[in-house]
Amino acid sequence: MMKPIFIVPILAAVVAISPLRAQDIVVGEFASLTGSEATFGINSSNGVELAKEEINNAGGVLGRKIRIVLEDDQSKPGQPSAAVKKLIASDKAIAIVGEIASSRSLEAAPICQEAKIPMVSPGSTNPRVTEVGNYVFRVCFIDPFQGTVMAKFALDQLHAKKVAVLQDVKSDYSQGLAKFFSDYFKAHGGEIVSDRFYSGGGTDRDFRAQLTAIKAAQPDAIFVPGYYTEAGLIAKQARSLGIKVPLLGGDGWDSPKLSEIGGSAINGCYFSTHFSPQDKNPKVQDFVSKYRTKFNAMPDGMAPLGYDAMMILAEAFKTAGGTDGAKVRDALANVKNYDGVTGKITIDEKRNATKSAVVLKVNGKQNDYVATVAP
Repeated sequence: MMKPIFIVPILAAVVAISPLRAQDIVVGEFASLTGSEATFGINSSNGVELAKEEINNAGGVLGRKIRIVLEDDQSKPGQPSAAVKKLIASDKAIAIVGEIASSRSLEAAPICQEAKIPMVSPGSTNPRVTEVGNYVFRVCFIDPFQGTVMAKFALDQLHAKKVAVLQDVKSDYSQGLAKFFSDYFKAHGGEIVSDRFYSGGGTDRDFRAQLTAIKAAQPDAIFVPGYYTEAGLIAKQARSLGIKVPLLGGDGWDSPKLSEIGGSAINGCYFSTHFSPQDKNPKVQDFVSKYRTKFNAMPDGMAPLGYDAMMILAEAFKTAGGTDGAKVRDALANVKNYDGVTGKITIDEKRNATKSAVVLKVNGKQNDYVATVAP
């Protein structure tokens, strides 16, 4: 009659312990799933989701599954900080993935740093993002490199001697990229013949006053370091004013919506980004195949960045032997030659990724590969 007395507590203990052993690793993600730059968040989140599925199907990390808790920051100021506070305080996320837009990463990064929660941005290229602190990382190149790539391309490939710049006064990304492009272009014999401004995020929709002034300066090309939402409209209005020179941009152009907005006006223009689905690398083609199967769409440059961010974070959990924030941070800081879909990734002493960029030429709904530029 004594056996049940001992058996019941033992069984209860087993029931109580089992869920703990199988407890998921909670990773928070904040992204622009709606609003002006929604394709950034949707596609990067698709990449994160694809990576999570592969990780979990292969047995998870350290015997545990990854669980993503996703918050929409609506492409609006104020929302990233609210999203990240919720993910850390309520959802108990032990790491954060996000964002693509630099302004939104800059808003969220101090919160992660203060909480000592590692944050990995898939695609924020402004240098100030990782300067926030030693818990903030990225898997993309940064704007000094990207600006140099496009300035060098304008000089060497397009043989442009005079370039106009049209930048978004509200965007950290746009202003930083404009500066680095202009610095390199001028230092190597080029001339910035006009520097004009607009307010992005849907505030300005008519750019004809700026473009009229730019036309009068007779540039060989126009650098538009903004997002696809404005770049497509700027191209249409430029062509309507008789401006025929190519427009140049950065990875903020990388969206399927670019050609939808710009139509034929954006054809023949160029931008730098992280990845080309035309790359014959088997790792790239495998990713493209899996992505198209799952999402019935061709991936843009943001999708593989989300994928690489999640994969590198999972590797950091393995290296750290757990989810302790300081140990995961140290593991991320020591990533060397990781073979990602977006190229070989090495995290430098400033927590930035050293890696190549590609230049693409807009050609209808497909963007043609032009060149790869090594760091």
